[in-house]
Amino acid sequence: MPEIKPYRVAWWRRWIGRPLARLLLGALFHILAPIKITGKRNIPFGKPYIVAFNHVSLFDPPFVGVFWPEQLEAMGAAEVWSKPGQNILARLWGGIQVHRGDYDRALFDTVIGALRSGHALLIAPEGGRSHAPGMRPAKPGIAYIVEQAGVPVVPVGIVGTTDDFWKKASKGKRPFLEMRIGQPLQLPPVEGKGEARRLSRQANADLVMRAIAGLLPAEYRGVYADTTNPPD
Repeated sequence: MPEIKPYRVAWWRRWIGRPLARLLLGALFHILAPIKITGKRNIPFGKPYIVAFNHVSLFDPPFVGVFWPEQLEAMGAAEVWSKPGQNILARLWGGIQVHRGDYDRALFDTVIGALRSGHALLIAPEGGRSHAPGMRPAKPGIAYIVEQAGVPVVPVGIVGTTDDFWKKASKGKRPFLEMRIGQPLQLPPVEGKGEARRLSRQANADLVMRAIAGLLPAEYRGVYADTTNPPD
């Protein structure tokens, strides 16, 4: 594998942009909704890892990023950087831009470089928003990243960040938001060649999604509806 460059975060983002975003958005979320966060003890603080979450709406990434105890590097659709409103947060926080539908070797190199440089990384294994609570099948990309970086995956279940969250919250209904953090996963080695290797990666991606599904209410599990809740 070719040499991968170290990943660096601009000093002003680390010390100004992100703390400011966390302060302002955190206050806004608390005004708009009651918030519950469980499982912080499962976070492997100070080490590189992947935070994998169910992605229902555009509210999920800022919700996780603002209330996660450590700063996260985030992957996001490239168009977010040019959308009014969303682009303000994207530029304050920074992140890794994803061009959907394209295989981008430079993208994977950047992501792996971030993990190898000791950062924690936020990823939606579904590859985009579902716009409904039900989970969609995972893309195999997360398994490839873990294969190359050798890091654990922390599954996270998000409840309440539906597309109509803002509509409800802006009318004073204060819809409930919850983040459930599960135990870290060490994915098994990817095996085989060609199609067998692709299927092995998909199986690992599905393992991550089932761990997320186990943290969610039944109506959020979608194609992973046969998942059972993990033991306490």
